[in-house]
Amino acid sequence: MEHHNGLAILVGGGPAPGINAVIGAATIRACLEGVPVVGVRDGFEWIMAGDISRVTPLTIDAVSRIHFRGGSYLGISRANPTVDHVLLDNTISSLLRLNVSQLITIGGDDTAFSALSVERRAAGRLRVVHVPKTIDNDMDLPPHVDTFGYQSARHYGAEIVKNLMVDAKTTSRWYFVVTMGRKAGHLALGIGKAAGATLTLIAEEFETPIRLRTIVDTLVGAIIKRLSAGRPDGVAVIAEGVVLDIAPADLEGLHEVERDSHGHLRIAEVNLGEILKAQVVARLRELGIKTTIVAKSIGYELRCADPIPLDMEYARDLGFCAAKYVLAGGSGAVISIEGGRFVPVPFESLASPAGRPRTRLVDIGSTRYAIARRYMIRLRKDDFDDPHELAKLAATSRLSEEEFRRRFEHLVANEPPPLAFDHLPGSLARSE
Repeated sequence: MEHHNGLAILVGGGPAPGINAVIGAATIRACLEGVPVVGVRDGFEWIMAGDISRVTPLTIDAVSRIHFRGGSYLGISRANPTVDHVLLDNTISSLLRLNVSQLITIGGDDTAFSALSVERRAAGRLRVVHVPKTIDNDMDLPPHVDTFGYQSARHYGAEIVKNLMVDAKTTSRWYFVVTMGRKAGHLALGIGKAAGATLTLIAEEFETPIRLRTIVDTLVGAIIKRLSAGRPDGVAVIAEGVVLDIAPADLEGLHEVERDSHGHLRIAEVNLGEILKAQVVARLRELGIKTTIVAKSIGYELRCADPIPLDMEYARDLGFCAAKYVLAGGSGAVISIEGGRFVPVPFESLASPAGRPRTRLVDIGSTRYAIARRYMIRLRKDDFDDPHELAKLAATSRLSEEEFRRRFEHLVANEPPPLAFDHLPGSLARSE
């Protein structure tokens, strides 16, 4: 058997269902090849400071059943060794002192960039591969390839939203549910579409900077449209990334927005749900419409959930492939499975010109997104073109048709085109 030095495994970023399945499968594969495995605790936090005491020997007996459970057997952190070459050198030195020559990192785009930086800085002294993990599903893999953890998070998120939908109907209220997804709206859209939420808002659908008025009017319009159909209830799912693209000037003067010691807005800490609740309630009150709205954030409930079978199997496959590839001499790659086949994706192919991994956004031109929009209850061009619908909406909002159009027609200016099935035979091809 070819001689190998040890294999190290570490986890960076935030939790995601399936982490332990990767750790377990990679450990078992390496141990069966006679390679000792160490688990590095808390990501890069300790080894980038030169501390090699926070490691755990990993054995088959120790990891053979951890794939059932959520969380991380090795802990987790967002420590970033790329901010200083000294930290990168400490990381490499620590791993070499542990008699490690192979490293598997598990994490999202920031951890992937750290893995790339360690691999380059090591200049052949270490082989490094990365297993992509994020419930946000925003690493720039092919469109049909999910990051592990996403499907489990979507599953549990859809269960929560499903229950809120029943509560909303029972109590005649609205819920504004803010989900994780700072850079991309995959999780919000996946949850909203699967559960059949009343509507879902993601940053990708709006021109930037997003105007707060646009978001508020979209929600107000949906509530009015729902009321015009005799329903006083609904659930709106909103990606947290929407707040990052709101024009900062639109948040000035809002008491719900926190500020730092210099008086600057803490955009990352904006409570989007509460802000939208207050703004929408005020706008509806102006129209003489009273409704109860509850703001709720979900995300932390999803990150450490036990993986569903899909992610359990998927993550174990990724862990197996990561160990097999790196022990065979592979390095500098993100581990991917596409169409049921292992594909090592070179780090460089996922990097932007600045060197950091690209973000995969929701493709709002896709059929998947177009179908999601068709199921949502929100104002559409059809509502302004149909005199009967326009009259109903105006009457519900206690406005004239002209005033309703003036206030809300701006929402449909950038509405996606109708969904066209060009591949249907003959007369069956139509837009929807």
